[in-house]
Amino acid sequence: MHRLIILAVLILALLTLTACGGGLAAPKNSPAPAPAPGTLAISPTTLNFGTVTVGKSKTMSGTLTASSDVTVSSADWNGSGYSVSGITFPTTVAAGNSVSFGVTFTPQSSGSSTGSISFLSDASNAPVTETLTGSGAQTSQHSVDLSWDPSSSQVAGYNFYRGTQSGGPYSRLNSALQGGTSYTDAGVQSGLTYFYVARSVDANSQESVPSNEVSALIP
Repeated sequence: MHRLIILAVLILALLTLTACGGGLAAPKNSPAPAPAPGTLAISPTTLNFGTVTVGKSKTMSGTLTASSDVTVSSADWNGSGYSVSGITFPTTVAAGNSVSFGVTFTPQSSGSSTGSISFLSDASNAPVTETLTGSGAQTSQHSVDLSWDPSSSQVAGYNFYRGTQSGGPYSRLNSALQGGTSYTDAGVQSGLTYFYVARSVDANSQESVPSNEVSALIP
């Protein structure tokens, strides 16, 4: 009888030790949370190529900037005459840094052309998109011959200006100061009306007020 009691006490002691031992197990560490994905910004949001002669090309640049490391996997673009260059894929935009790219517009026909380019990445705001605008123009066979009366004051030369609406704004046509009072504008387009003024320039490189405005309608 006493032997059975001793065995029961031993079994109870073993169960107690096992229960206490289980309470000493070290807790497992939780995995660290994954870092939040960064954002990608594109600049500018719109590339405006203006008017480009059919068959000619014009290239403009843009940049991608990331808030934290972002991997750009590819780019998709659309629109007649547009292409992308200057960037390879995949590429990583480091936090706070920028990656440049180029967009070329080569119109194959006259008229306006719109498009866009989208960059695919692991950024939280992917994809980021840039709008593309431009127009193609056929080479004109026309030109405008301009002439003004010389200034009554002593001058170093003249600058010639052109606009597409009366009263301006005007853009200067000549890259270097002109010594005479005549100029030929060969960069006109059919169907448009142009407005011209001239300004004299003195020895101190100061321009005069504009001359009277003249206009020319290109057939």
